[in-house]
Amino acid sequence: MPEKNGSTIGYVARNLLLCLFVFTTVLFALSCYFVLRSTAHNRFLGSTFQSKSFVRDPGAKKDDCRCVEDEKRTGPLKVFMYDMDPEFHFGLLNWKPERKSVWPDVHKFIPPYPGGLNLQHSIEYWLTLDLLASEYPNGARPIAAKRVYNSTDADVIFVPFFSSLSYNRFSKVNPHQKTSRNKDLQGKLVAFLTAQEEWKRSGGRDHVVLAHHPNSMLDARNKLFPAMFILSDFGRYPPTVANVEKDVIAPYKHVIKTYENDSSGFDSRPILLYFQGAIYRKDGGFVRQELFYLLQDEKDVHFSFGSVRNGGINKASQGMHNSKFCLNIAGDTPSFNRLFDAIASHCVPVIISDDIELPFEDVIDYSEFSVFVRTSDALKDNFLVNLIRGITKEEWTRMWNRLKEVEKFYEFHFPSRVDDAVQMIWQAIARKVPGVKMRIHKSRRYSAGSVSDAGKESRWSSLIPRSFW
Repeated sequence: MPEKNGSTIGYVARNLLLCLFVFTTVLFALSCYFVLRSTAHNRFLGSTFQSKSFVRDPGAKKDDCRCVEDEKRTGPLKVFMYDMDPEFHFGLLNWKPERKSVWPDVHKFIPPYPGGLNLQHSIEYWLTLDLLASEYPNGARPIAAKRVYNSTDADVIFVPFFSSLSYNRFSKVNPHQKTSRNKDLQGKLVAFLTAQEEWKRSGGRDHVVLAHHPNSMLDARNKLFPAMFILSDFGRYPPTVANVEKDVIAPYKHVIKTYENDSSGFDSRPILLYFQGAIYRKDGGFVRQELFYLLQDEKDVHFSFGSVRNGGINKASQGMHNSKFCLNIAGDTPSFNRLFDAIASHCVPVIISDDIELPFEDVIDYSEFSVFVRTSDALKDNFLVNLIRGITKEEWTRMWNRLKEVEKFYEFHFPSRVDDAVQMIWQAIARKVPGVKMRIHKSRRYSAGSVSDAGKESRWSSLIPRSFW
């Protein structure tokens, strides 16, 4: 009898274990089903609501860099520009305001900009002129940006401070001054901007600040870092202040003459490789000195010291127009105006600058008309000259033809022209706008302004311990 009872208990136990196993198996299967179903649903949502992406317009010509969104922009970029005191902009050019306007009437008079090397960082001048001109009837002239007078209607807020001109002309301290005029203006700028409702509304994230000269805005840049900077490179900026995700790299304005009606060719340009400029530089510019020693004895290579004095610009124009390749070597900073001089000369650029960021590289492929060489390779004996000599006439001609197609993207005009440098900069700013809006929206997640009842603390942030903040 005990044996029978024992077998009965064992039978029941086995059945219970079997039921438990079946139950857990079914539960596991159902869990897998719901997880997979949830994942598939997310994939469906992802394919239904595609993010906006920039693609080349199928109807555009090869050399037309106008890029469109999947949902095309309706009209030009809308820009609100502060009516700042002339001391920040055209007053630096000795322009005096008439009547109550802080702006010159650009249909009647355009204050001239100083020449020479001042021109290379003059983008602030051209962009401001373009915004002022957008207020007038444009007729058939297409524009990339239009000034609006209600900041809530704007895509970006434009800050018209001629910071590069301020640095070039007013960074020295005169005997009767405690600080330079340039430094004083930066202090005034920070005080003005941070007091504006537009700055407070976005934390400055939708503001466009011009600082093209590497030494401009030295005192203000760390205080205005949420803004979108328009720069020549990131060489003197920490990544927390300026970076390629947030900011825009703009071209220098070339200072040598544009090679108009260029009918030259591979055989009619006798100089293989051309460089004329400062050879002894600090920071990363040591490469110039090393390359000078490596290339000085090559017969078809021109590598010499040069400056803007004593007709230096005309000599450089003639030299570049007679050269197949033009060396562009990092100096004090990763970027250089010489690159844009080379493009204007249809002299194939040879770029030796490992940290360089190039203008409009999200829509322009520089490898189609430039040769890139790593610094470590360029400093090897005979590496650079053998590489250049190995480029065939056909390869050079292809790059030369492409240079003539892309040169218009780096020309500054007033009034601006389709896809010239001015409009290309506006388009680059426009491509940053979605990211700007995302950062603004993220900044409001836990702010008091995230609830409809303005002026009261967010009901969500009130639940979070103060120690968290």
